[in-house]
Amino acid sequence: MAPRPTGFVLVTAAVAAVAVSPGSAADAGASAAVRVVTHDVPSDPVFERQVRRYWTPERMTATAARFQPTATTGALWNSGGLVARTTGKIFFSVRGRDFLCSAGTVQSANRDVVVTAGHCVKAGRGPWAENWIFVPGYRDGAGPYGGFTARRMFTPDPWSQGGDGDYDVAMVAVAPSYGGHVVDLAGGQRIAFGGPHGRRTLAFGYPSAGGYDGERLAYCGGRPAGDPHEETTGQGLRCDLTRGASGGPWLSGFDAATGTGVITSVSSFKFADDHRTMYGPRFGDAVRRVYQRAQTG
Repeated sequence: MAPRPTGFVLVTAAVAAVAVSPGSAADAGASAAVRVVTHDVPSDPVFERQVRRYWTPERMTATAARFQPTATTGALWNSGGLVARTTGKIFFSVRGRDFLCSAGTVQSANRDVVVTAGHCVKAGRGPWAENWIFVPGYRDGAGPYGGFTARRMFTPDPWSQGGDGDYDVAMVAVAPSYGGHVVDLAGGQRIAFGGPHGRRTLAFGYPSAGGYDGERLAYCGGRPAGDPHEETTGQGLRCDLTRGASGGPWLSGFDAATGTGVITSVSSFKFADDHRTMYGPRFGDAVRRVYQRAQTG
């Protein structure tokens, strides 16, 4: 039987060129042999100024405008709380083109860690992202804490070398902005590995198509379930968030009153024949190792 067609319909066009493997027998946390791949980004003041100058408000708006819409269902998050500060928007370039993703800050030893999808920092076995900047608390063209450039990027080797969708996770250690660490300024959510599956989960991000314009935080919620075709070990969530939401955090045990929860996955991909189910990789030992490297990096 031919494999189902796959496609990163949630993500930037940069990832359309990535050949996505159908997934391995073990989930993203189960293989002790998985290596963490690190990419060091120039972090001197001159480089940071270049990235900040590159992402003018006009360029950010123009990048979002490329992904405009047909109607779809979904909901904007209007309740504030910590999640409205810790979730943010990523702007980056791949092969000279500009793209969007989402991400979330994580409680970490160095107070610098952001979690997102692997394809939001590296196009599978292709190049690493350039001009990468994270804007926590993004809303209507800006964020209250400014932008944070990348200083080190980390992905599991199966994503970096083979574009394996079961390992489509990345952690980024960002540089302090104006002397402040991102977690000190915006806060950070907890993260968990190897926990029980099927708990009610909310996925957050900045969708930029299908009736969304990428300017406001959106979410969907439900109980993740396995792929009925068993072509990925990730969990699927019934969700209509669209391109630009990729890399956004999935929060379990979520408290709507405070906007806090535990990050257990990130938005990764949808199968081309099922645009209503978003898949996220399981967080296990491999992702734990990526996190451990990032929070000490």
